[in-house]
Amino acid sequence: MSSRGWPFSNRCYHPAMPRLQIIIVSTREGRKGTAVAAWFERQARQHGGFEVDVVDLADMALPLFDEPEHPRLKKYQHDHTKAWSARVDSADAFVFVTPEYNFSAPPSLLNALDYLAREWAYKAAGFVSYGGASGGTRAVQMAKWTMTTLKMVPLVEAVAIPFFAKFIDTSTGVFTPEQTQDAAAATMLNELGRWTAALAALRTS
Repeated sequence: MSSRGWPFSNRCYHPAMPRLQIIIVSTREGRKGTAVAAWFERQARQHGGFEVDVVDLADMALPLFDEPEHPRLKKYQHDHTKAWSARVDSADAFVFVTPEYNFSAPPSLLNALDYLAREWAYKAAGFVSYGGASGGTRAVQMAKWTMTTLKMVPLVEAVAIPFFAKFIDTSTGVFTPEQTQDAAAATMLNELGRWTAALAALRTS
């Protein structure tokens, strides 16, 4: 789908406390992304630069893209699309907590991106990726191609967590990574704040 020629969003921007949306990408049964997201949510709240909103794609329950009109027209027919549109439109920036599937981004992520157009535009996006040896970085690289087409600004700064399962307490399910990931999260949040402020003028009419 072509994404060019969109009009600007009419949503007002509040620079004092931009809203960061943490999106849990994995939707499968037995997933571990919720534990990773809970850790990052704590990091984001401790950072203090954002109003934090956590969105679970499993709760959004988006079917395979089923809108009859192109997303850039915003002529949504289905309630699930309208709910997703409103949720994404309310955010100023995003962090996607994502695993890697077969050297690529999970279908749940690409499907969620494809549903919308203007709601994503001129907003910065960071990543917390997790997996085996690669730490999910190949999923991030694939997702960035789609995001730039949607006029998003994916950051270079990111949190990549190799062999993430070893950081999950088997008795409590709590994810506690090494201090290097804590530091990476702080760096990414700082940069996300800069880009969110810089893009503010493009998100207002």
